[in-house]
Amino acid sequence: MKLAMKYVILYVNDFEQSMRFYRDILGLPIKMEAGTYVEFDTGATTLSINTRESVNELLDLGLTTDVPAASSFEVGFVVDDVSAVIEELRSQQVPVIREPMTKPWGQTVAYVADPDGHFIEICTAI
Repeated sequence: MKLAMKYVILYVNDFEQSMRFYRDILGLPIKMEAGTYVEFDTGATTLSINTRESVNELLDLGLTTDVPAASSFEVGFVVDDVSAVIEELRSQQVPVIREPMTKPWGQTVAYVADPDGHFIEICTAI
């Protein structure tokens, strides 16, 4: 079996707030939009958002609004200058969870949170 990661869908509570974050603050271009489902162009893997309400209506997955998103996973974006990106995000009132730090293997990483609390790693390439 050969699997290829094509997309990740983040379930969100407030569609407009999440759209502003990913489209306007992070600057991700929209690939496709259909109602509350949006795909952002991030390179080889697509990042999507959809509301928990819509997913429950369409798929009946039993999603709740009180799930702590940050305790499940993170989404990572590779950048050239982590400190500069963190300062730009901070100036737009994005919550910085961890300041830039250099890991033992030489990679610089920092963390911010999206409006639903999903951890977003901003890092240099390994």
